[in-house]
Amino acid sequence: MSRKTFQPDLPQPGDGKRGSDGYLGYLLRQAAHAYRVQAEQALADVALTLPQFSVLTMLASYPGHSNADLARLALLTPQTMSVIVANLLKAGLVVRQDHAVHGRIRHIVLTENGLTVLTLAKQRVYAIENDMLEGLSDAEEQTVRDWLVRTAKG
Repeated sequence: MSRKTFQPDLPQPGDGKRGSDGYLGYLLRQAAHAYRVQAEQALADVALTLPQFSVLTMLASYPGHSNADLARLALLTPQTMSVIVANLLKAGLVVRQDHAVHGRIRHIVLTENGLTVLTLAKQRVYAIENDMLEGLSDAEEQTVRDWLVRTAKG
């Protein structure tokens, strides 16, 4: 005798309380999850995770930083950053360089290969972001960006 399990009809993203009448915090989480899934799929054949992409992007935007600095910039813990940097070092996407003044500090720098991979990854991730913004006017996009920044600042 087989047992049937009860499977309730769950609302899809965008429906019911998962839609515009939903709780704002949940809607943000739902949107972040959808973005992460799409970005991870787009980065899979480049052999990058989304956190690795984030770290490479921060390195390109803010060069010459240590693990601790990168952790703060990428909104990750120092422990997580250590694992990510170790994997990026193994992949040859970054190297460590001694700080010019402080002997104990080592900077993490993109390699040429790291820059090439980042350029390809950015094209894919930015295509997803452009799709997300489709249908918004420039003013609406700026409103969303301003709101997200204001929300992040607390």
